[in-house]
Amino acid sequence: MKAYLALEDGTVVEGDGFGAPGKAKGELVFETGMTGYVEALTDPSYNGQLLMLTYPLIGNYGVNSDDYQSEGIKAEALVIRDLCHNPSNWRSEKTLNQFLVDEGIPGIEDIDTRKLTRKARIHGTMKAVLYVGEEEKDEEELVKEAREQESIKDKENLVAEVCRGETERYEGDGDLEMVMIDCGYKENILKNSLKQGINVTTVPYDTPADQILDMDPDGVMVSNGPGNPALLDETIEAIENLMGETVLYGICLGNQLISLALGAETFKLKFGHRGINHPVKDLETGRVFISTQNHGFAVTEESLEEIGLEISQINLNDDTVEGVVHKDMPIKAVQYHPEAGPGPHDTYFFFDDLKKDLKNGI
Repeated sequence: MKAYLALEDGTVVEGDGFGAPGKAKGELVFETGMTGYVEALTDPSYNGQLLMLTYPLIGNYGVNSDDYQSEGIKAEALVIRDLCHNPSNWRSEKTLNQFLVDEGIPGIEDIDTRKLTRKARIHGTMKAVLYVGEEEKDEEELVKEAREQESIKDKENLVAEVCRGETERYEGDGDLEMVMIDCGYKENILKNSLKQGINVTTVPYDTPADQILDMDPDGVMVSNGPGNPALLDETIEAIENLMGETVLYGICLGNQLISLALGAETFKLKFGHRGINHPVKDLETGRVFISTQNHGFAVTEESLEEIGLEISQINLNDDTVEGVVHKDMPIKAVQYHPEAGPGPHDTYFFFDDLKKDLKNGI
């Protein structure tokens, strides 16, 4: 199949199409992991984005449903250099191409992803359109579509599209109870919580605080998710009303939402942090660990002054905020993904701390 990838700056690249024919729109973002394409594609935080992988050969170990971070692909499209059609892995259930076909997701290969990544690092992420099919396409028309689409900063329905939409309970073989506000959580957050013996009840992102407190939890986790955190007024209001009433933890988008609820500000990063190789430093211990990350927004450091939040961890690539703790209340949040899907495992201690704080209470 033919494939055209058009960017809002007028760039158009033509490659080979794979996956399902069709058209995808969104923000083109790059992810630097050498492995983990299944986890990335199924990560709800990629809703509204065209996922471009910087590692050149993709699909060589196939697709296994045990690696899914949600019920299916959440990225709008896949952009890669070379597609492997014959994976070699005893765990493989299907090829990457078949995975995209089954999910109705278009992909493009045989293009210079290195060049596009350098463009994003210099000029920032851009709106894009991908067409895959048998027809020739007018490149100028595709560029126009890329420019005219709504920016991800203004899209209000991204979380609603990936939230499960109903309350569900999962038994963790213990006596601790946690409510997780579902903004598009990754399965590994749930799995790592359950491994700690924590019983987890997931609720939709717009659940009011009084309904959450009626469940009498030992603590509340605010999950990761896609889009601009400043648009989630209902979630921010719920967090405001939970403060001081229960233990509060947050991951990725949850970190931003908790900070916003306390009066901080967020901003859009130039090209975001996405990959499994981001160094983070803990300011208390001095320890440096490698983390999994996927976010395009971050908490503004200056806005944390005088609101009770302290910076606990920073990103060593650009000094952005990677963790916050409250001076007086049991509130802790991190910007990276401690559940490490696919890896590394340096940050699993987050769930040890979670269990300890749930036991201690407020």
